[in-house]
Amino acid sequence: MNQSAKLFSRARAVIPGGVNSPVRAFKNVDGDPFFVQSAKGAYITDADGRQLIDYIGTWGPAILGHAPTPVLNAVHAAVDRGLSYGTPTPIEVDMAEMIVKLVPSVEKVRMVSSGTEATMSAIRLARGYTGRKLIIKFIGCYHGHVDSLLVAAGSGALTFGEPDSAGVPREMTNLTLTLPFNDKSAIDQAFARHGDDIAAVILEPFPANAGLYFPKDDFLYYLRDITKRYGALLIFDEVMTGFRVSEGGVQKVFNITPDLTCMGKVIGGGLPVGAFGGKAEIMDYLSPLGPVYQAGTLSGNPVAMAAGLAQLNELLSQNAYEKLESLGAQLEDGIKSVLKKFNKPYTFHRAGSMFCLFFTDKEVYDLASAQQANLTEFKAFFWNMLAQGVYFAPSPYETGFISLAHSSTDIEKTIQAVHHSFAQL
Repeated sequence: MNQSAKLFSRARAVIPGGVNSPVRAFKNVDGDPFFVQSAKGAYITDADGRQLIDYIGTWGPAILGHAPTPVLNAVHAAVDRGLSYGTPTPIEVDMAEMIVKLVPSVEKVRMVSSGTEATMSAIRLARGYTGRKLIIKFIGCYHGHVDSLLVAAGSGALTFGEPDSAGVPREMTNLTLTLPFNDKSAIDQAFARHGDDIAAVILEPFPANAGLYFPKDDFLYYLRDITKRYGALLIFDEVMTGFRVSEGGVQKVFNITPDLTCMGKVIGGGLPVGAFGGKAEIMDYLSPLGPVYQAGTLSGNPVAMAAGLAQLNELLSQNAYEKLESLGAQLEDGIKSVLKKFNKPYTFHRAGSMFCLFFTDKEVYDLASAQQANLTEFKAFFWNMLAQGVYFAPSPYETGFISLAHSSTDIEKTIQAVHHSFAQL
């Protein structure tokens, strides 16, 4: 029995399922997880000493690669000053100013400790600001494990959702409308029927928790228009895309201004961080200025702020997004060439350094189309890639991430591994 197997056996005795987050359990690929001992640059090393080219990047935050020197130096300096104070610190102001500078829609921001906390707080703020109850979310968009957002689709586009998890009472989801992504007619009907009661529409502008797919035509502008017309707020969940597809997120790429934005991952530099921000008029509804209560003992933790600020400064100090685009294009061109050679008309999506290979030749634009993928082939592909030292996500419904630490040689090795994997399928 190798070290990972021993660790997993120990973990299952004391941790539910042996993991502290479900996707780590490898259930989607019918196997057991390996345990990571360390990580540096584009590589992770497991408990048995095996090195892997990593395309998970701790699910997005490691945009510079693992353990980048500027971030480690900032963390070490912050730790020497103390771990947490429970009072305001200068670096919280520095981070807030940086976010306001980079994210077009954000005039004020509040730091929290996770992406889930950010979306939960944004929803509460939207309801408090508008005085309305209903929320629209889209099937396939994941906004953390908030009760009212863990919602599966009802039997029709205009039905209220059903709880997507045990322990969530149906009453908690009766205020959430779930609609298909990219479906304007469903949104029209929802607002026609419930417009005066809808507090907000929340979405991932690039849904990245069901693979990676994109808004069609002018879908985002359409949402901006209809929410304005009905007095509802538009909330962009850019926890994954923020500071990843560009320094200002999807909203900067599309030149669109949501009312509120949720952030996380990259701004934590690998430490637990979230944030939500938006127009000053809305944000000032938060306590202590306004009636919407939100608090957190570790919000704005100085060590996490130091890590995130160092990472953002490093991204801005070099042509980071141009380099990431170049690496992403190299990977995309290589994988598409392999697919063509083996006559596999599968779907490859990419936005900068984010990517997903869907094992389907159908267009993917929502959860239903993503679920057409061939899971049997995906599982075989995953294990074959892992055997060659390349770690892709252990689920067909997750996004891959490239970092600045990946070299052109790493990308080429990955393309060669993809070639070998398809030769074995």
